[in-house]
Amino acid sequence: MEEKRTIGRSTFLKDVLICSLGAYGGPEAHYGVFTDQMVIKKKYLTEEELVELMALTGILPGPSSTQTIVAIGYKTGGPLLALLTMLVWALPVLIVMTLLSFLTQILTDMNLSQEGLRYIGPMAVGFIIVAAYRIGRKVIKDGITLGLLIFGGVTTYFLREPWVFPLVLIFGGAVSVLTSREKDMWHRVKLNPPWKYLILFGTFALGSLVLVFLSDNQMIRLFESFYRYGYLVIGGGQVVIPMMYSEIVEVNQHMSSQEFLTGYGLVQGLPGPMFSFSAYAGGMAARGGSAVTQVLGAVVSGISIFLPGLLLIYFIYPVWERLKGIKGIKIALRGITAVAGGLITIAAVILMQSSGFAIDNFIVMILTVALLLTKKIPAPLIVLAVLVSGFLL
Repeated sequence: MEEKRTIGRSTFLKDVLICSLGAYGGPEAHYGVFTDQMVIKKKYLTEEELVELMALTGILPGPSSTQTIVAIGYKTGGPLLALLTMLVWALPVLIVMTLLSFLTQILTDMNLSQEGLRYIGPMAVGFIIVAAYRIGRKVIKDGITLGLLIFGGVTTYFLREPWVFPLVLIFGGAVSVLTSREKDMWHRVKLNPPWKYLILFGTFALGSLVLVFLSDNQMIRLFESFYRYGYLVIGGGQVVIPMMYSEIVEVNQHMSSQEFLTGYGLVQGLPGPMFSFSAYAGGMAARGGSAVTQVLGAVVSGISIFLPGLLLIYFIYPVWERLKGIKGIKIALRGITAVAGGLITIAAVILMQSSGFAIDNFIVMILTVALLLTKKIPAPLIVLAVLVSGFLL
């Protein structure tokens, strides 16, 4: 508790910005950056607490890595710091993606620049390997937790559907409880859920649907669409992209397939949450009017896709902190976090496959792991070095 009182808000937000600028490669790689900056270097929380938050956000709708770092902000300084964390984490890449929505014609010809990003994937694998190693040491307590870690990794390697992730996490918790010999595992706790946030969550969802039927306003339609993406998706940005493509390109024809894929390729090479692709897509959907209208479309889309996840964390996190006091929940968390460790471990294999098993990719991955384990070079400098290497070599 003493640690909380001595943490300055600006200091914490500076660390969030470091995470944002170094967070390449999707949620699994983001957790590697969180482990390095928030756990190892600054000790805002323990590795066990980070894995618990990852497991919690893994079964919630919304951008999982964003919800994780927002929950760290809530834990450190309450609701206000959680909101500021969200802004600092997401705003830099949202601004960049908004600007890129004006440059699609030029960006379609930037093959050389995208080739320069080729080492981002192997670097992200290095972050994931280190995170998996550190987490594995904490979550593997016995044969059951080792088995659950392997189960989580193997299952999600062969089944990459969004519904699989929450199911395997819940399964891990159930196995841990059923195999436990502890007695008196369940007792009542006083929860006092902050219902106002759940009411707001539902009000925005239903209200925007009603307004779409009553009005033909473009900004209302963008808000409803992207807010819906935010609460229907479990598993983060990679999962929401197919849904966006179907509605934005195929149904509404707001942009061409090539324009969509160009934006998606660019966001893959930028740091921060992949949900920031919404600013690009919203800006492209609002083309045809003034520049102000296009920027407004990007802003509305960016805010609306993150809003459901933020409201859910505001509602769930205070309840979660109390639920963890129940012995049965603590036992379930052993299995849930073991499965989560397996998910992160197998993510390294999947991402390395997509990057390719070339010798230079292996060198980048091994160097990243070595530099992170020495704890002497900050993550942003590693990212910068990898980017420069990609363009120069």
